[in-house]
Amino acid sequence: MKPPVNGADDTLDDDVLDGDASPVGDGHSLTADLPDSLAGQRLDKVLAPLFPDISRARLQALIGEGRLSLDGQPVNDASRKAKAGTYVLEVPPPAPAEPEAQAIPLTILYEDEHLIVVDKAAGMAVHPAPGTPDGTLVNALLHHCGDSLSGIGGVARPGIVHRLDKDTSGVMVAAKSDVAHQGLSKLFSTHDIDRLYVALTRGAPSPASGTIDTQIGRSPGDRKKMAVLRAGGRRAITHYQVEAFFGPLERPLAARVACRLETGRTHQIRVHMASKGSPCLADPVYGASQPAQAVREMIAAAGLGRQALHAAVLGFVHPVTGQTLRFETPPPADMAALQADLETL
Repeated sequence: MKPPVNGADDTLDDDVLDGDASPVGDGHSLTADLPDSLAGQRLDKVLAPLFPDISRARLQALIGEGRLSLDGQPVNDASRKAKAGTYVLEVPPPAPAEPEAQAIPLTILYEDEHLIVVDKAAGMAVHPAPGTPDGTLVNALLHHCGDSLSGIGGVARPGIVHRLDKDTSGVMVAAKSDVAHQGLSKLFSTHDIDRLYVALTRGAPSPASGTIDTQIGRSPGDRKKMAVLRAGGRRAITHYQVEAFFGPLERPLAARVACRLETGRTHQIRVHMASKGSPCLADPVYGASQPAQAVREMIAAAGLGRQALHAAVLGFVHPVTGQTLRFETPPPADMAALQADLETL
């Protein structure tokens, strides 16, 4: 297990964060100046174009809640005639929805009264978020664990102490008790967790083994993506080892790479492999240029519609019993089929 990285903070570990799992945003205010030329019209109608990110229905509701002011005075009638001046609209943060229990099958690797370890399927988001209101691991855990999970770790993410991308498969642990939640959170924050991922990459990183130590943060050019940054961001460390080359050794068409995380950052492995010129195969975000034609055909034949990344190993000391636990699962059928085909190159 790896020692802590100075200056790193992963209280809620976010390695390969779900793309649709961004946290609930804070409230904010919007300001618009209404000129004399628009005065006299219905208030919500004339303000709607000035607050383009707010629907008219939502605007009416916020005005009715008393969240609009004109030159510092509250306005609560959306149908009144508008007056010229400076309007300020207070937009509250969206309230997290209470996840519902859903009978979704789970592959359970271990369970006791304090925690549960599962092999998460690709395509399953970890917890509800905008765009993925249900069908998540949290919904499945609430059904399986019942009331014991409710409230552990908060309303939106009960029991969750780390995350995997929606389309990344593999081993995850969730807490079932407060003491386990606190203990697991501490293990992740101090990086005292053994985490090994298997990636199938375009080409092979060079050298064949090493450590990638960078800063990772939001991409300046695309806020939906993460990127290696020269300044800012958070320190991210990945130890990697090429386990197999596919195709000509002097110019491999693909590779199987074992990646061991020392830190856990959003999309860390995907960003780090891409930074080495060898992104995960079929990665829709960080894939950049296409792999060789033969590899593309193999991806299609394997039915791989996601990044070829699998959380293969998770090891830790049980935060309550002190027992050393280690879980390992093989890549699922799509990645296994692709690797079998790649081995014929």
